[in-house]
Amino acid sequence: MEQQALYLEISASQLKSWLNQGLNVLLVDTLPEDHFKKRHLPRAKNACVYEVIFLQRMEDLVKDHTGRLVLYGSSTASRDAVTAAEKLARAGYRDLCVLEGGLRAWREAGYPLEGEAPEGLDPWPAKESLADGDFQVDREASFIGWTGRNANVGHHGIVRLKNGELSVRAGTVSGTFLVDMDSIVNFNLQDEALRKILIAHLKSDDFFWLEQFPEARFSLTRVQPIANARPGSTNFDVEGRLCLRGIEADIQFQAVVESLGDGGMAAEAHFDLDRTRWGIIYGSGRFFEHLGMHLVYDPISIQVRIVAR
Repeated sequence: MEQQALYLEISASQLKSWLNQGLNVLLVDTLPEDHFKKRHLPRAKNACVYEVIFLQRMEDLVKDHTGRLVLYGSSTASRDAVTAAEKLARAGYRDLCVLEGGLRAWREAGYPLEGEAPEGLDPWPAKESLADGDFQVDREASFIGWTGRNANVGHHGIVRLKNGELSVRAGTVSGTFLVDMDSIVNFNLQDEALRKILIAHLKSDDFFWLEQFPEARFSLTRVQPIANARPGSTNFDVEGRLCLRGIEADIQFQAVVESLGDGGMAAEAHFDLDRTRWGIIYGSGRFFEHLGMHLVYDPISIQVRIVAR
């Protein structure tokens, strides 16, 4: 037995015919309110499907779950209206239609739009590049997260940057960051005494050897945009040299880099480092035998969050 479709797809011409005939349909724009204010279909109401209170907004618009609803979103590349239809079907709405191709199809058919800028365009993803300039790291907003593990437990925390600077010139990014290794903290151990023991161990010559090497340094050697990266996904390949415990080695990872509204930039990356490349061999099964409970995995998981202004 075939499953009944949750919604009916209709064309822009069919919707236009319904509106011209004055049929009793509720037309719902499922995009954010700021976009709706710029441009929307005539007679449309707004209920953004990205909001947690989407269903409540729909209840405010219509109490009758059996009435005909026509939902539209951005284009065929976006699942906004389809997602809205699926949510509404699960909530008990019965007569659901989705405008095939959304607002873009309506515009391409030559039908009118309303709003503050009905003839404008908001391409997605936006063709955005990093602005030229010199940037200083915001130390309060930036951090390096770390997670170390063995078979029984994992420990995680952060270290803070001492300083850092970035330079952007015609798409070329350079920069150097100093990490204050003495700022290392742990978040998962609740017992204060155990937490102090762990931090002392990490600061000792078994791990980061702060007495000799209180700072780590990372210098960018190459930052390359990733072609056709989608918003929210990694959009830059990053290469650099990490100096830790006095040993320099190359590392590579991918990052999400975005411009901020205040003229700054934010970068986020997640990757693993093999700690033994920098002489941190405590508990490594590649260098010691009969470790028992003292075995520590070689990879350390890193989360980098850099905000620069």
